[in-house]
Amino acid sequence: MARALVIKVTAGADAPERCNQAFTVAAAALASGVPVSLWLAGESSWFALPGRAKEFSLAEAPPLQDLLDAVLAAGMVTLCTQCAARRGITVDDVIDGVRIAGAPTFVEEILTEDTQALVY
Repeated sequence: MARALVIKVTAGADAPERCNQAFTVAAAALASGVPVSLWLAGESSWFALPGRAKEFSLAEAPPLQDLLDAVLAAGMVTLCTQCAARRGITVDDVIDGVRIAGAPTFVEEILTEDTQALVY
């Protein structure tokens, strides 16, 4: 079995290349058969809301909405509890398939044997 990959992305429209890299790596890993957990924190928190990923654009990069859809279909997407609260985002607001969880869950995921963590 392939090692799992936990990716935490904190960048959003404020750092589009870094943001898109995280989503691209997540989608590429899933396409390669690697289990992926993508964590949305900081400015990337907004992508847990319907339509926000569709608004994001970066030249020469796959559409963020397509990448997010791929991760939602085959991996796990989590919105940081504190980041959601700071932005007034509740469980009723997020895209189907996005869960809200906090630091203890993140730590549990990254400390699992055969897991690699990346932060963007």
